[in-house]
Amino acid sequence: MTDVTGRSRQSFREGGAFEDEAGYSRAVRLGHLIAVSGTTCRPEVIGRGTRAQAVDCLRRIVAAVERLGGSRAGIYRTRLFLAPDADWREAGAAHLEVLGDVAPANTTLFVHSLVGAGLLVEAEADAWAEAVPPAARTSSQVPG
Repeated sequence: MTDVTGRSRQSFREGGAFEDEAGYSRAVRLGHLIAVSGTTCRPEVIGRGTRAQAVDCLRRIVAAVERLGGSRAGIYRTRLFLAPDADWREAGAAHLEVLGDVAPANTTLFVHSLVGAGLLVEAEADAWAEAVPPAARTSSQVPG
């Protein structure tokens, strides 16, 4: 698929019910740019604390970027949204663990709440990919 400027457009969907219900993709690539939607942890990580949730959602983001032909090193901006009960230091430590050597621009915000019981962290990211986009691929799972 291409957009109105003729750039290649690809979407990656994990296959979650909320993607269908809300009509969105986990990530979209338009030319060299990759945008990753707000991403939370997998259900089995809920209840394990801020750091575990943040690490999981950031790893899911990296996997989505890679599925669209990008790389961890190409992630240039992240945003972390924290529920009131989250620990911002733990979220920061998770960001350091997953992306510290990349050191993308980051904004971390406390929000009123997140959609989903027990969620403490939601993250989104933007990346730049040098390579020509791969053929669109979809999967029901992203490696955690």
